[in-house]
Amino acid sequence: MSEPMIYIVDDDEAVRDALGLLLNFRGFRTRCFPSGEACLAAWSPDWRGCMLLDLRMDGMDGLVLQQALAARGSRVPVVFLTGHGDIAHARAALKGGAVDFLEKPYTESALLDAVREALDRDARSHAERARALEIQARIGRLSDRERQVMELVVAGKPNREIALMLEISPRTVEVFKARMMEKMQARSLPELVRDCLEAGLLDRSMPPDM
Repeated sequence: MSEPMIYIVDDDEAVRDALGLLLNFRGFRTRCFPSGEACLAAWSPDWRGCMLLDLRMDGMDGLVLQQALAARGSRVPVVFLTGHGDIAHARAALKGGAVDFLEKPYTESALLDAVREALDRDARSHAERARALEIQARIGRLSDRERQVMELVVAGKPNREIALMLEISPRTVEVFKARMMEKMQARSLPELVRDCLEAGLLDRSMPPDM
C-alpha cells in the first residue's frame, strides 16, 4: 500500500506549483498532474491520501474525473478547487462524495483544513478495509462446517435449531461453535456479529435476532 500523498490536478502550471510549494512546506507529499486524463492514466488502486481537483479544465473536467475514478474503485477523498463554482456543480461534487468544494480565492487555512479532513477520512477508510481483510482471512481458516455454524449463529439461530438444520447433535454444535469462535478471535456473540458486519457478510439494515 502506498504512502498518503496529495494528488494535485490542475491545468494551470502556476497553480500546481503554488499548491505544491505550500503543501510541501507544510510537510505533505505531493504529486501533480496537468490534466484529468494524465491523472487517470497514472491512477493506481493502491493510491492513498487526498486529491485536489480543479473543477474546470481543458478536456476532462474535475467532475468527470471524480466520476471516472469512482468507477474504477478509487477511495481517495476529493477536494474541489474552483474559480467558477456554482450551486449545481457544488451539489454534484458533494453528492459524488467530495470532502469540500472551495471557491477561489480560498484561504490557506481553509485549504489545509480540507486537506486534513480528507486525509483523516482516508486513514479511517484504510483502517476499515484492513480490518475487513483481517476478518475475511480468519473466516477463510474456518472449515466448511464451522462456516455453516457461524452463519447460523450470527443469524440468531439457537443451538437446537442449528443441530436440526445441520442434522448433528446440539453437543456437536457446541464443539463447532467453540472452534469457530476461537479461530474468529471473538470473545462474545455480539463481537462475532460485529466482525461479520465489518467484513461485509451481513446486511447492516437487517441485524440478526439475538
